[in-house]
This record gives sequence, C-alpha cells and structure tokens, in this order.
Amino acid sequence: MRHNRIRTLFCAFVASSAVAALSAIPGAAQTPYDGLWNVTIVTKAGSCEPSTRSTLTVADGKVSAAGADVSGSIGREGLVRVSIGGAYANGQLSGNAGSGKWNGASAGVPCSGRWEASRQ
Repeated sequence: MRHNRIRTLFCAFVASSAVAALSAIPGAAQTPYDGLWNVTIVTKAGSCEPSTRSTLTVADGKVSAAGADVSGSIGREGLVRVSIGGAYANGQLSGNAGSGKWNGASAGVPCSGRWEASRQ
C-alpha cells in the first residue's frame, strides 16, 4: 500500500537526516526549522492506513532519506513541500509546530489526509 511506503520512507528519512544533522560542520548553513520533528499522518479519504507517526529530521532546510524516494524542503518562512514516492505533502511550520495536507494512492485508489508536526 502506498501509505505503508510513506511510513517506511519517513522512517528512513529520520535515520539519514539524523546522521546528517549530527555530522554538520559548525558554522554550516542552518534554517529556522532544522531539527527533529514528530509527525502524525492521518488518512481522511481512501484506503491508505488510517494513521501513522514518525520522527523526521530537517537538515539545512532539506527533506531527504538515504535509499528512499523522498525529496523536498522547508522554506525559511516555514513552507513545506515534500514528495514521497509519488505522494505529496504541503503545509506550513511556525515556531515548533505545523500542519498541512497530503495526497497519494494505495493500489491505484487515491488517498488523502492531513499531517501535524511538533518539534522535539
């Protein structure tokens, strides 16, 4: 199911981004939203998994995951745009929290929902 892939990719993202964040050179570029984030993904329509939780890392404003099809960014103003294996998420971070929407598919059937995040 596509949503299971989303959860797997988010978990892979956490591991790879944590390494990147810990190995950052002092003085390297950082953005206001860099760090660890607890993310809850909720399906509102479609046959994807009802909800899942993951810990994500943002490093230098970039969203990525080693060995996973994840790309995206968090802008300086908190605008979130992420692609995860064919699913898409967007929204807004502000301070230590954020939320937005996502859409994708499971077995070819469209799914969509919302996500919420809080900084650890």
